[in-house]
Amino acid sequence: MNPKTAQILDGKALAERIYADLKQRIQALQPQIGRAPGLAVLMVGDNPASAAYVRNKERACAKVGIASFGQHFPANTSLADLEKVIQALNQDDRVDGILVQLPLPEHLDAVALLHQIDPDKDADGLHPVNLGRLVRGEPGLRSCTPAGVMRLLQEYQIALKGKQVVVVGRSILVGKPLALMLLEADATVTIAHSQSQNLPAITKSADILISAVGRPGLITDVMVKHNAVVVDVGINRVEDDKGSRLVGDVDFKSVQSVAQFITPVPGGVGPMTVAMLLQNTELSYSQRLESL
Repeated sequence: MNPKTAQILDGKALAERIYADLKQRIQALQPQIGRAPGLAVLMVGDNPASAAYVRNKERACAKVGIASFGQHFPANTSLADLEKVIQALNQDDRVDGILVQLPLPEHLDAVALLHQIDPDKDADGLHPVNLGRLVRGEPGLRSCTPAGVMRLLQEYQIALKGKQVVVVGRSILVGKPLALMLLEADATVTIAHSQSQNLPAITKSADILISAVGRPGLITDVMVKHNAVVVDVGINRVEDDKGSRLVGDVDFKSVQSVAQFITPVPGGVGPMTVAMLLQNTELSYSQRLESL
């Protein structure tokens, strides 16, 4: 019997299709609104991974016709100075989306800065107002990574209604908002975390298993139900004899022979996060038509 291999959930290819669609929509809206959409990404300090993420976001913006209003600040910038910048961007009619690139230097309070962003310009979908809209099932800007996971499952026609979904991780960035989105899609959702007892028994119950904890190789083949869908949100940089590389939370090689579908790292959820960021910016932009 030949060993079977899971089908890849290709986030990179889907992100490209989303970009093409966004580009068309922006071209149609621009004559009516009178300008391109604008996204402001604020970066503080010199974290090399953050710098790479910001470059990726700016390249993606250029691809679809979104103007970048990014600003880079020295690591010792004060909270008060950054709050002033955000307040100015809230008032700037050229800017539809604002994002503070994490992590921030230790002296800065990321939550305090997030609270300063106009909820309707909250490109990351993490403002308490937008999370409240998600809880209530109301329209609003959605957290990018969870929204990217949902869009990827939709693209591959993976049914959620009535399915057992286990989300490993309970962060406000991914685990909690993703669980709410899955509930909205009529899935039965279990959230597991670092204090959960007998994690393998919990994960093995999942028709769809999503890991978002940031621990390389946490999920192995013995923890996965046969023919399950496995979504790996983890992005971890590891150093070994092959050099430095990115891996997920899932031991891809072993799980690939058990699962029906699996996301790769890189090339799975990561590109979808950026695509949803741009989609949020375009959504804020398109809503300008209503106020014209």
